[in-house]
Amino acid sequence: MNRRALALLLAALTYSALAALVPPAIDPSAEFAGVLVASALRNVLLAVAALAALAAAYALVLDTLLSHTSDRRRQHRLRSIVRLAFLAVGTVLVLAVVTDQWLPALVSLGVVGVAVSLSLQQPLLSLLGWVYITTKQPYQVGDRVAIGDSKGDIVDVDYLVTTLWEINGDLVSTNQHSGRHVTVPNSVVLSAHVTNYSRDEFPYVWNELSIQVAYETDLDFARGRLQEVVDDYLGDEMARNVAHYREMLAETPVEMEVNDRPTVNVAQKESWVELRARYLVKPRAGTRVRNDLYARVLDEFGDHPERIAFPVGRNR
Repeated sequence: MNRRALALLLAALTYSALAALVPPAIDPSAEFAGVLVASALRNVLLAVAALAALAAAYALVLDTLLSHTSDRRRQHRLRSIVRLAFLAVGTVLVLAVVTDQWLPALVSLGVVGVAVSLSLQQPLLSLLGWVYITTKQPYQVGDRVAIGDSKGDIVDVDYLVTTLWEINGDLVSTNQHSGRHVTVPNSVVLSAHVTNYSRDEFPYVWNELSIQVAYETDLDFARGRLQEVVDDYLGDEMARNVAHYREMLAETPVEMEVNDRPTVNVAQKESWVELRARYLVKPRAGTRVRNDLYARVLDEFGDHPERIAFPVGRNR
């Protein structure tokens, strides 16, 4: 038993003892504002004892569940579910302790809750959005996602909002963090597109590196050199990841041809030719990999000026 649960359990026992000892020492007929003091004090002490015992149980249950997994995303989800369950149990428990008519009080509380929900529809929709996020898992803490117009890494999924560490935005580009936190109501996931770039099942995306060359370039040679540079850098890793992707694809009705090595496509522009290397990479490594590849490709192309030329002029 951890120290927090033990302290809460001792507090529950202390308040229970006070509830048994203090009220009998008070005049049973003493009233304050029309309420019997001894009875009210007893109910308050018992309610505090019940909440302390419930908090101890919450700490024990949560520690037990979290000890069975080291996945931080799963731990976050378990923590939210257990907290909500114990809040519901705590509400019923306090009503049962404070009043003998706890069932009518619970019904009355439900009626009040319906009335409040009608006037606060957005928070209710956000709570429903949290239920959807928890059960269907379109994203989890740690995923890189785009929700509507917001894009970033999930740092928290609360009952009402999802918090992102923003990437791009109007401050930076090339998939870099801006330093800002973006709060998105959970209700948005019920009506907006959600794009997940890093799901556990396949945390990779396809990226492209574009290199512009002149029309005088030996295109077959340039394509071959570009493909070789990219393949040397991440071809083996890409082949392993594509094999996993094909296994996932085989479980769906989708038929798709997927290359397990980097490829190079050619696009004709007004005054130059664009070579586009296509490869697989982790979303958070996209910018770093592109920078490394760009430097390697320029070095490689610079070694063959007689066969690879870069475009010149103001039209680029």
